[in-house]
Amino acid sequence: MPLYEHVMIARQDLSNAQAESLVEHFGTVLADNGGNVVDSEYWGVKTMAYKINKNRKGHYAFLKTDAPSGAVQEMERLMRLHDDVMRVLTIKVDEHNEGPSVQMQKRDEREGRRERR
Repeated sequence: MPLYEHVMIARQDLSNAQAESLVEHFGTVLADNGGNVVDSEYWGVKTMAYKINKNRKGHYAFLKTDAPSGAVQEMERLMRLHDDVMRVLTIKVDEHNEGPSVQMQKRDEREGRRERR
């Protein structure tokens, strides 16, 4: 099955538990349609570069999935219809990277950064 990565931004006035339950809800939607969530990360509340629906901040969540395209389309459709979800980005990837995403790594663990002067 194809591999996908999804980033979802939810409204800032949700609690952390509600934002994490959204991730679980959309994971079950994916599982009901023949896919599965390989890994999920809750990135927390972050400031956005510009306002979306009069919000300056949002709850960010990241999902790594292994699912057929029909299941991904259904999950995206339900995400776009959900009132608490502001934006969704889905990317098809060749393989999932092992370990935490770049957002979850500590600054000193990131490779390829040069020393500041």
